[in-house]
Amino acid sequence: MTNPFRVATAVVAGGVAVILDSTIVAVALHQLATDLHADVGTIQWVSTAYLLALGVVIPVVGWLQSRAGAKRLWMAALALFLLGSVLCAFAWDAPSLIAFRVVQGIGGGAMLPLMTTMVVQATSEADRNRVVSVVALPAAIGPILGPVIGGLILGAGSWRWLFLVNVPLCLIGLFLAWKLIPADIPSRRVRLDARGFALLSPALVALLWGLSNAAGSFLRADVLIPLAVGTALLVAFVLRALRLGSGALVDLGVLRSRSTWAASSLLFLSGAALYGAMFLLPLYWQQVRGSTALEAGLLLIPQGVGSLLSRVAAGSLLDRVGARGVAMAGFVMVGAATVPFAFAGEHTTIWPLMIALFVRGLGLGIVLIPLMTVAFVGLPHEKIPHASIVTRIAQQVGGSAGVALPAVILAGSGSFDAAFWWTIGFTAVAVVLSFALPHAAVPPRSGAGQRLDMPDAEVEDGVAAVTGQQPGDSGPVRI
Repeated sequence: MTNPFRVATAVVAGGVAVILDSTIVAVALHQLATDLHADVGTIQWVSTAYLLALGVVIPVVGWLQSRAGAKRLWMAALALFLLGSVLCAFAWDAPSLIAFRVVQGIGGGAMLPLMTTMVVQATSEADRNRVVSVVALPAAIGPILGPVIGGLILGAGSWRWLFLVNVPLCLIGLFLAWKLIPADIPSRRVRLDARGFALLSPALVALLWGLSNAAGSFLRADVLIPLAVGTALLVAFVLRALRLGSGALVDLGVLRSRSTWAASSLLFLSGAALYGAMFLLPLYWQQVRGSTALEAGLLLIPQGVGSLLSRVAAGSLLDRVGARGVAMAGFVMVGAATVPFAFAGEHTTIWPLMIALFVRGLGLGIVLIPLMTVAFVGLPHEKIPHASIVTRIAQQVGGSAGVALPAVILAGSGSFDAAFWWTIGFTAVAVVLSFALPHAAVPPRSGAGQRLDMPDAEVEDGVAAVTGQQPGDSGPVRI
C-alpha cells in the first residue's frame, strides 16, 4: 500500500518552489523595470503572464493525469517549471522574461491541483487530517514567505537569483518524486472534452486578466470586457458540464457535496483575504512608513513565524475541534489581526502591528487544513482530481479578486484603511459561511473492508455524505 507521507514529502519538496514563485517576484517589479529598461505597464506582465498561464493549464490537469499518470505528469510539469526558471534567470529583456514566465506558469499550473490530488488519492479519509496538514504547509506559508525571501534576495544580490533559487528546489523535488512516488499506469483512456476546454480555459484567462487590469478602476474597457467575456464563457461551461456529468472536462457533480461546495467557497474567500492583505501590507510599509523592499519583507516575518507555529498543531486540533470550529477560529483570528492595520498610520507604534501579524499568521496557518480536507469527504477516487481543480480555481480567482478590489480602492482614494477593511470583510463573510462546513473532517469510520454507503444529498451530523457519482459510475465509496 502506498505510504501517503512519502508522497506528501515528494510533492511538498517540488511544490514549494511553485507556490513561492507566485509572490516572490512581486517585490522585484520596480527593480526589473529599471534593469530591463521597461515601463511599469510592461513589467507588470511578468506577474500577469504567469497568472494567465496557470489559468490555461489548471482545467485540463485531470485529463492529463488520466492519460499520463500522476507521477509522470508531476515530474514532467516540475521539469518544465525548472526549465522556465533557468530561462527566466537568463532573460535579456522584458519580452523574453515575460515569455519565459509563461513556460514557468504552464509547469506550475499543472502542479498546483495535482499535488493535492496525489496526496488525497494516496490517503484514507481516516488519516487525511495528518497528511493534508503536511501538503498544506507550502500552500499556507508560501505566499507569506515569498515577499520576505524576495526582499532578502534583492537585498543581497541580483533579481536573477529570484529564479535561480528554484533550481536546487526543483532538482530535489525531481529526485524525491522519482524515489518516493509510486508509478501509476492509467487504467483507462479518457476522451478530452475539447469544447469544455475551449470554454473553461479562456474563461479563466479572461477573468484573471480582467481582475489583474483593475488597478485603477473597474470601469474601464480592459477590465469590463474581459470580465464580461469570462463570465459568459464560464456560464456556458457550467451549463455544458451539468449536462455532460462525468464526461465533462471538470465534473461539477462534485459540488453536490455540501462539504465540497462549502470548502470551495471558503477557499475563494481565504484566497481573497490572503492575497489582498499580502498586496497591501508591503505597500503600507513602503509607502506609508518609508521602508525599503528588504525592510518591508523583514517586517512580514512575524506572520510567517505564526503560520509555521500553528501548522504544527493544526492537524491534531482538527481531530479534536472539528473542521467547522478550526475554520471559524482561523478566520476570526485573521480578521481580528487585520483590524489594527485599518487604523494604522505613519507614526503607529510598530510592536502592536508585529503582534497582529503574528496572530494573523496563526490564523492563516490553521485555516487551510480543514478546507483542503473536507473538500474531498465522501468523494470516490476518480472524482478527486475534479474536486482538486474546482478548489484550485476557487483559490486562484479568489486571490485575484482579493488583490483587484483593494487595488481599485487604494488607487481611487489613496486610503489604506478602507482597503484593509475590505479584506476584513472577506474574512467576516468566511466566518459566517464556515457554518456550512461539517463538524468533522472525515465521516465516521467503518470496519475494515466494510462499505460506506452514502446516499446523495444526505447529511449525517453535519457531514455532507454524498458521492458525486453519476449513473453508470462505480459503486458505493470504500474507505
